[in-house]
Amino acid sequence: MNVIELKDLKKIYRETEVEVRAVNGIDLTVAKGEFTAIVGPSGSGKTTLLNLIGGLDTPTEGDVVVDGTALSQLSSSQLIDFRLRNIGFVFQSYNLIPVLTAEENVEFIMHLQGVDKTKRRERAKNLLTSVGLGDRTNSRPSKLSGGQQQRVAVARALASHPKFVLADEPTANLDSKSTATLLDIMLKLNKEEGVTFVFSTHDQRVVQKARRVITVEDGKVVSDVVAKNGRKEMADSPQ
Repeated sequence: MNVIELKDLKKIYRETEVEVRAVNGIDLTVAKGEFTAIVGPSGSGKTTLLNLIGGLDTPTEGDVVVDGTALSQLSSSQLIDFRLRNIGFVFQSYNLIPVLTAEENVEFIMHLQGVDKTKRRERAKNLLTSVGLGDRTNSRPSKLSGGQQQRVAVARALASHPKFVLADEPTANLDSKSTATLLDIMLKLNKEEGVTFVFSTHDQRVVQKARRVITVEDGKVVSDVVAKNGRKEMADSPQ
């Protein structure tokens, strides 16, 4: 089952007489349970693509369909609510609320959803335990390392039971040990709980762990490689 479907997706920026096709006609599907990396040089369009998939940006042409819902058919308020309930985000800069504890940061999404306080506290504790931070629930971001903050961000991204998680350069600010720990946690969540992850990344450590690698250049998909039997092979072209 596809949780993401991109249909002739384009994002064109126009500055005076200059036209930049950041995303230039991409057709793509992502199935439930994938662990996918989107790679490419700076300026290739991968971050723009991730923002379009997440409904953080609006395409110039084409459409993003998430679990059967076309984002273009949603009003601004509907789109905000749809993101809140269906898409988890992990950012390079963590984006934690500094005055809140780790537990409160994870609870925050559920608070916006109107989840009962007892239920959201229980889920927050369970999620933090699942990312190895069960003993740091009352710590504020300033008392956590970069790797620990990013693990809180992963727990927060999962709090709403999202259809998938988008991670924009999640390991960019982490050392090798923290990166390895974070990747192990996300792979475990992917394999054991079926969480779908889509990454934008330059990090070869992430690429090596991914089971599908989509390479973007000049706003187009130039290769799509899927791991099969321990090897990565070209994916079938989208229909």
